[in-house]
Amino acid sequence: MKSLFLIFISSFFLFSNAQNKPSYLIYDQNGKKASYKDIINSSQKSDVLLFGEYHDNSVAHWLELEITKDLFGKTLLVLGAEMFEADNQKEVNQYLNGEINQKKLDSTARLWPNYKTDYKPLVDFAKENKIDFIATNIPRRFASLVFKNGFEALEKLSEEEKSWVAPFPFQYDATLPGYSKMAQEMGGHGGENLPKAQASKDATMAYFINKNRKENSLFIHFNGSYHSNNFEGINWYLKQQNQHIKIVTIATVSQTDISKLEPEYLGKANFIIVIDEDATKTY
Repeated sequence: MKSLFLIFISSFFLFSNAQNKPSYLIYDQNGKKASYKDIINSSQKSDVLLFGEYHDNSVAHWLELEITKDLFGKTLLVLGAEMFEADNQKEVNQYLNGEINQKKLDSTARLWPNYKTDYKPLVDFAKENKIDFIATNIPRRFASLVFKNGFEALEKLSEEEKSWVAPFPFQYDATLPGYSKMAQEMGGHGGENLPKAQASKDATMAYFINKNRKENSLFIHFNGSYHSNNFEGINWYLKQQNQHIKIVTIATVSQTDISKLEPEYLGKANFIIVIDEDATKTY
């Protein structure tokens, strides 16, 4: 009996310690602690939620699904993601409508290697609840053309191919810190065109978000954090296309100590999800 009591007490303290060691905390752009409910409340009042993820982070992917579930029913939703290229919208729609199975989607839609663990739950939630899911990204082969030959390469696309890209010419500001830093890091080795290729992705994702938004709805978009950090990237292009649009941004970062937001992450987004750097990676 005494041994059972000791086991119970030990288990209680282990559980308590686990409860006091969260895997993530949420901060606002000023470094003040925020709550999950704050994200939900702010998102309900917005037109677009840009969830900037770490592609391999299990906590970020779990939160993407939970936020989507908790917003469902509170407002009309449209979902979309960087991980699907615009020319695969037909296949995505066919899957959502039950016209093709998962195996067929796997073979036709150029899915990311971590699709089954990280993005399939979102797509299946959309399917189960009859929510539109938009393939927003530029086909990667076209982004590669921009990297090799600049924006001019887009002018040579066929009319059908151009329908999968933001209407060209689109604005491009090489002085935006994210693009400028990217060019500098390349050190002259294709540096001028790398941020242009990034911009072609950002502009296209923004274009398809705006094109597929519905009145009195929230468009939740899942993208790598770099595409919306510091209110640049997709956020900047959305504002260029519609200056009155209301956007909430989420950035994902990892820290050894999550009890305080590190100064370098201040201002990165409306909400910064700080995840313990030891959190499980999905690949």
